[in-house]
Amino acid sequence: MASLDMHGAYDFNSSEIDKNVTKISYGNYALGYLEKHEEVNTFIVQYVGRSDSDINKELKARLPLKHPKFKFSYATSPKDAFEKECRNYHDFGESKELQNKVHPARPAETNWKCPSCNIFN
Repeated sequence: MASLDMHGAYDFNSSEIDKNVTKISYGNYALGYLEKHEEVNTFIVQYVGRSDSDINKELKARLPLKHPKFKFSYATSPKDAFEKECRNYHDFGESKELQNKVHPARPAETNWKCPSCNIFN
């Protein structure tokens, strides 16, 4: 089963972002909602993304999307954030819930490859 490997799920609002995303860092995020399955809350992924500079600022820029919950993780570099976003996109892209319809873009002036497909070959 696919895993986001992220912290959360937190309410998707500015105060919860500031409370939980405390470092200025590259990172990844997922937006979605919780659904109860057999007494266990499951995070339903609706959108995956990344920040190549400041995950807190990137999440706040997404607040108009109106998702109830978010998860996040810090990354060690922009390349790590890009590769994780690609993996998350492929892991959850088969879901009818995922709103990302286009493969994640790689940062300008890089030749990084997706670890899951050959889109950039």
